[in-house]
Amino acid sequence: MAEQPLVLSPQGHLKLIIFDCDGVLVDSEETCCRISAEEARRVGMNVPDKQAVKVFSGMALPGIQHMIEQETGAKLGAGWASMMQKRFVVAMKEGVEPVEGVYDMLNSIQKMGVPVRVASNSSQEEMDAKFSITNLEHFFKNRIHSARDMGIPKPKPDVYLKAAEEEGVSPAECLVLEDSDTGAQAAVDAGMACVMLRPEGNPIPKWNNILRINHLSQFAPLVQKALQQQGR
Repeated sequence: MAEQPLVLSPQGHLKLIIFDCDGVLVDSEETCCRISAEEARRVGMNVPDKQAVKVFSGMALPGIQHMIEQETGAKLGAGWASMMQKRFVVAMKEGVEPVEGVYDMLNSIQKMGVPVRVASNSSQEEMDAKFSITNLEHFFKNRIHSARDMGIPKPKPDVYLKAAEEEGVSPAECLVLEDSDTGAQAAVDAGMACVMLRPEGNPIPKWNNILRINHLSQFAPLVQKALQQQGR
């Protein structure tokens, strides 16, 4: 069993929860990865739709572009990432689904009084569309950070560090909820504890400061127990 991260222990001080977006709050990752796979196939990279999430999950668009260009020798051009971002926004406006259990989880966290923020590789425009269509925007008003817009995507830790800075807390006082190895690496490198949302049977990285849950319904009780142990 993984060792309990300090921020969730009786000696810790949990002051901020930071959520990834895709795959944690909004079920849009499959759509974006499928669109990326379509583009990859267009220039000769063999990525079937059923393998799209495995290949592109958690990756920022510049990283996806680099991978496709390396695999195929194609030159996608300086405007490729912007073009893809526009395709993603259109797809989000046509409809995405919330991750199962997200409303109950966020309402529970809200009642506990722990501040929340979002830090994602998606652009602000994409997240505005996703949160609007899923009615999640009121949970995160003016508390959203885009690594894409910063120009420093995960696995770099900058977007998580920015969220902590804006809240006025230290990385050691933050807990991140992620679903991808890329995002988890960013959280750990930022000096934060990370809970990974992964289905049973899917392994998680064997790093310090990492825990796993199999369903969002398990997250709020984890936070509640930590707060009680910390006398809050």
